[in-house]
Amino acid sequence: MALESAEFSPRRIFHRTAARMVAGIDGPLFALSLALVALGLATLFSASYENPGRVSAQLTHLALAITAMWLVAQIPPQTLMRFAVPAYLFGVALLVAVALAGDVVNGARRWLHVGVARFQPSEMMKLALPLMLAWYFHRNEATLRMRDFAVAAVLLAVPVLLIARQPDLGTAVLVAAAGCYVIFFAGIGWKVIAALGVLGLASLFPLWGMLHDYQRRRILTLIDPTQDPLGAGYHIIQSTIAVGSGGITGKGWLHGTQTHLEFIPERHTDFIFAVYSEEFGLIGNLILLTLYTLLIARGLMIAANAATFFARLLAATITLMFFTYAFVNMGMVSGILPVVGVPLPFISYGGTALLTLFIGIGILMSVHSHRRLVQT
Repeated sequence: MALESAEFSPRRIFHRTAARMVAGIDGPLFALSLALVALGLATLFSASYENPGRVSAQLTHLALAITAMWLVAQIPPQTLMRFAVPAYLFGVALLVAVALAGDVVNGARRWLHVGVARFQPSEMMKLALPLMLAWYFHRNEATLRMRDFAVAAVLLAVPVLLIARQPDLGTAVLVAAAGCYVIFFAGIGWKVIAALGVLGLASLFPLWGMLHDYQRRRILTLIDPTQDPLGAGYHIIQSTIAVGSGGITGKGWLHGTQTHLEFIPERHTDFIFAVYSEEFGLIGNLILLTLYTLLIARGLMIAANAATFFARLLAATITLMFFTYAFVNMGMVSGILPVVGVPLPFISYGGTALLTLFIGIGILMSVHSHRRLVQT
């Protein structure tokens, strides 16, 4: 009887429940993600002083994203592999549905309505495409040939072209980068990479003619934003002023003049890095870069110790997606890359992007917690 009472004691039940709750959670990865989110919430509070409801909405998004992360972290990579083909086909079907009946917002058809909610299917492809390509290369691991890489290129091109057609060049670039990372880690030869690089340079002229007028203006504005300071160059000019005015230590939280005088456009989403830089300065940026570096290093460490080819490809690709997000956004806000509408990971406001990021974190946790499993 004493043993039975000890078995069902509140303390033992609590410990078992707690153990189940943290099962599969990688402490360093979760801590780094939460640190970035905390910086994002502080910056969002300052950037959205005229609309404080955004912070509470982002907290709701965060709760949903962490729940999704925990659920995904419990799923073994072998099980995730079974969802690769259905997720890819479902994502492509949604992109086709967007092209046929999506909502038009600011001249772009990117959204679908599901009941009372609206979501962006292209976000789904940031994970569905790496899943699909990692599954394909894992399936053909023993006999990889150039034909397999050609098939992978076709699988990559379909969603990228559908997203670019919306038009959404920023998301198309991110999805294309994710697919290219999988192909690279799968072992494509350097000669092929060099040939593709030459082909890419040769295709710049015809691709220029395929761009929309506003996309061409963005690239020309990158070269000389002062040619249209109140139009196409406004975003870059104001964001670089904000970044530079932060100095070494920044102007202080809630004291950013460019922010609170409303000079920075889209300051709660794509240009939130300008708000952060103005208020926290160079020291704040070094802290932010350190957190991103540690997150990426942890992800690559998990990828290196993955149990299967599929898990290794997927983990490495998701990790470099975080790098691509951060690099493109910071480069865009700093004026060294064109404005393409890419959020700063874990910092920018947005439920769909935050959900995608934390699902990616959950996949990394799954790969890490099942690293000792031997494929059957």
